[in-house]
Amino acid sequence: MKEVLAIIQMNKMESTKDALEVIGIPSITVYKASGRGKQKGLQIPHPSQLDSSNKNMKFIPKRMISIMVEDEFVPAVVAVITKVNRTGNFGDGRIFVCPVEESVRIRTGERGSVAIS
Repeated sequence: MKEVLAIIQMNKMESTKDALEVIGIPSITVYKASGRGKQKGLQIPHPSQLDSSNKNMKFIPKRMISIMVEDEFVPAVVAVITKVNRTGNFGDGRIFVCPVEESVRIRTGERGSVAIS
C-alpha cells in the first residue's frame, strides 16, 4: 500500500477530484494548506532588497490531497494528478509517494487492502 500526497492549486481541486473518480479512485482526503516554493510566495525581491528583514514573503493557499492506494495504482494516480495540474508555471504543486505499513477500518476491524477499498 502507498499514500499519494499531492499539493495542488486551489482552483484545480474539482477537476482533480473528478479525474480521480474517472479512474476509479473516489476516496480522497483533502486538507487546506499554505506554503511557498523557491519563488517565496511569488514575491521576487530585487537583489538589493535581500536581507533578513524582508517580511514580504507570503504563503500561497493550496490544497493537499491524501490518497491510499494499492501499489499497482500509484502510476495511474500520479499520472492523472500530473496531467490535470500541470500548467508549466511556478506553483503547479508536488506529489509525494509514501509507504503505508498498515490500514484498519475502524467500523469493521478489517485490515490491509480490504480496509482501503
